[in-house]
Formats: sequence, structure tokens, C-alpha cells
Amino acid sequence: MAKKTIITAAVTGAWPKKENNPNVPMTPSEIADDMYACWKAGAAIIHIHMRDDEGNGTMDHNKFRETMQIFNERYPDCDVIVNMTTSGDIHADDETRVQHIKELKPEMASYDCGSMNWLNSGLFLNSPKFLEDCGKLFQETNTKPDIECFDPGMILNCAYYIKKGILKTPVHIQFCMGCANGIPGTMKNLAFMKDTADELIGKGNYTWSCFGVGHSAMEMLYGGVAMGGHVRVGMEDNVMYSKGVLAESNVQFVERAARVIREFGNEVATPAEAREMLNMGPYRRIEA
Repeated sequence: MAKKTIITAAVTGAWPKKENNPNVPMTPSEIADDMYACWKAGAAIIHIHMRDDEGNGTMDHNKFRETMQIFNERYPDCDVIVNMTTSGDIHADDETRVQHIKELKPEMASYDCGSMNWLNSGLFLNSPKFLEDCGKLFQETNTKPDIECFDPGMILNCAYYIKKGILKTPVHIQFCMGCANGIPGTMKNLAFMKDTADELIGKGNYTWSCFGVGHSAMEMLYGGVAMGGHVRVGMEDNVMYSKGVLAESNVQFVERAARVIREFGNEVATPAEAREMLNMGPYRRIEA
């Protein structure tokens, strides 16, 4: 039986705007439509951020609710795993960052496992208290943490919170490669991140995915598939499809990832298969 590989589509992010790429979805309506289109193209997980009316990243819980209301109304047949960010605005307070989790109880949400400088311009703070409170909240809402690790130290943090019972195995780790002030996106570094997780978390205690920002995108796409992991693609991480060529859509990224997976000899995982692989339980519709 061919191995199943999960595609996550990170469709919006907090940074790129229409001037960076006119095809970036920004409004709740655009994001909802893009979520469905990426699911149709093969994405089992959709990672979403929200934007305010000026196009800046926001953690406004009402925007998350509006997006899901539109999505549910237009696409009642879609069983995609919705993965909501908890870090769409580095200036938001801790309570604001998780209000939508408390209200909407998504199947999955991001869990950034440490603090770092962000894009050489600010501080991305994830305090020990926030990580503990967030981990406990996710257990209460039955939300699977997408544990984003931007450097090896965050894998060590993950192991610590597993030991404390804040995170439950098997965990799902996202190796975030090539971000400014994070670990560079190279195969050598991806192998190092996986070896570190094998040592600290233990084989069998985690699943993993990866993505590469900018010029490291293709290396991480190929590397993630070849090393037996899963992959994330989309305009949160890249607005260029190739050097000098703007991406036409998030679907374009998903379709390429699906081609790579199939050419390698794997199969693209459905949302139901992804839930089973990630130990998530049955589909749970977000009631917005």
C-alpha cells in the first residue's frame, strides 16, 4: 500500500498583501472560497489567518467566526481539517490570541513552541505561561496542536511540555524552515530537526510536516516527501510560484505538492485519512 502524505495549505498568513500578490485571499469571503478550492485540489488541512479591514494580520475572533459562517453556508459538503492560527498578530495579548479557540473549538490550531525575533522587526513572544495555558485549553476544546518549531530549541520545549502533561503524544510537529531568525531551510537542517525530534520526542511519539519560506520552498517540499513526512504549502509562506513568477493561487501550490507526492510513489491523504494518521478522532464540524 502506498504511503499517504498530508498536504496543508496555509492560504493567507499575516504578512502578504494585494500589492505583494493580488491573488492573496484577504477577506472572510475570499478565504472561505480558497479553503474549499484547496480542499478540492488535495489539501487535507487548511491553515488560516485573518486580516482586518486594512489587510493587516488580526486575531479578531469575529473575523474567524464570519469566515467559518460563510464557509459552512457555501460548502456544507467539505470535511477539510481547519487549522486556526494563534499568532496572527504579534502585538495581540494572550487572551485575544485564543478567544476564537474558546468559542469555535477548531479541530486543529497552531502552537508556536517558543519565542523568537520575528522578521528582524519585532518580538514574537510565546511565554511559558501562554504555552501552558494554551496547551490546557487545546485539551479542553479537543483541538490538535500544530506544534510549530522554528529552531531545535523549540523541539526541546515540546519535549518539556509533553513531560509536564501540557501536550499529549502523539504530537504533530511542523518544522518551520527558512524563516528570518529561525533555522535556515536546507536538507541538512531538516534532517537535523528530525533527528532532534527522534531523540527528544521519540519515534512513534510524533508525526511531522515541514515547509520552506522563499527560496527554500522546493527543497523542503521535496525533502519532506522523501524523508517520510508531510508538507505545507501556500501564500503564507511564499507569494512567488517560482523565481520571478507570482503565484496565481493557493491551488497552484497544492496541485504542485500533489504532483510531487504522486511522482514519488505516495498518495495524497484525504481529510479522513489525515485525522486517523494524526490521532484526531472523527470529523467535528465547526459550529459558527
